[in-house]
Amino acid sequence: MRIGVIGAGAIGGTIAALLDRSGHDVEVTARGEHLAAIRSTGLKLSGGWGTHTAHVAAAETLQRAPELAFVTTKAQDAAAAIREHTALLAGIPVVIVQNGLTGLDEASALLPDSDCVGALALWAASYLSPGSVSVTTPSTTYLGSGDGPPTAATLLVARVLGAVMPCQATDNFTGCQWTKLMVNQINAMPAITGLSAQETLADRHLRLIVTASLREAVRVAISAGVHFGSLQGLTDPILRFVARSPLAVAQVVPLLMKRRMGRTPNPGSTLQSIRRGQPTEIDYLNGAVVDQAARLGIHAPINAALVGLVHRVEHTGEFVTPAEVITTIAPLL
Repeated sequence: MRIGVIGAGAIGGTIAALLDRSGHDVEVTARGEHLAAIRSTGLKLSGGWGTHTAHVAAAETLQRAPELAFVTTKAQDAAAAIREHTALLAGIPVVIVQNGLTGLDEASALLPDSDCVGALALWAASYLSPGSVSVTTPSTTYLGSGDGPPTAATLLVARVLGAVMPCQATDNFTGCQWTKLMVNQINAMPAITGLSAQETLADRHLRLIVTASLREAVRVAISAGVHFGSLQGLTDPILRFVARSPLAVAQVVPLLMKRRMGRTPNPGSTLQSIRRGQPTEIDYLNGAVVDQAARLGIHAPINAALVGLVHRVEHTGEFVTPAEVITTIAPLL
């Protein structure tokens, strides 16, 4: 099958390499040194799903019409990337692999003649260097297109992608998006401090802040009437337990998330963007919680403070010490 991957970073590069390894005809988009490296020596995959060098077609935009496409850019870049490829994406299944809550709806509005499918990557991958990506924590990709039974396009994607990685189609994709947003609550602290997710969750003071932001986010979602989907051991009952528990008790959930990450340091996608000097997705992660709270007429001060600290690091290029993070956030707990 001819497959286009728009945005061959850590997630897109992994998907492209695995699909190439299984025999598909894959084309990717990339920029700068990453594009040059892919063209010169191939797209190198390592880590939890094995090693492979994918010699794929690569350019800044897709050069031919695919039969199936994946949009794997950062959330803030997705709309522009889709607009660049509107003609090539018309009438085919398009998989939107994005953090946050709005990606699938925005893509569906931009591509009214295409079957858009949402995808949530619960596995972790890192961009190591130009042309090289690594899977640090293998896990499952969840697929869906809103609420209700999986569509024919969703089942097609599940067959294709399921041949190269664990996949599951869900009938509660909206709820799963919210659960993924809860998983992504671990992303802000590494971006602020420069530490791995495991290191931040191992620090009892930073862990309590992450627990507090998670609890606040869960409470916002419950106020919005969300029924959480089940992802990576997180279920609706478990997240509701977080919402009603004191921090000292609720922190068991971030500790379980830490255990699931394994020992390979997981920087999280937000810290990876910081390290590469690129804008982060924080406005689509903790920022999405703040926005939803505002629409409901309530406040999410801890998530707002974390968003502010990530933007500070983006603008200054300097990480914040754990001590200063604790001093800044502690009055909000």
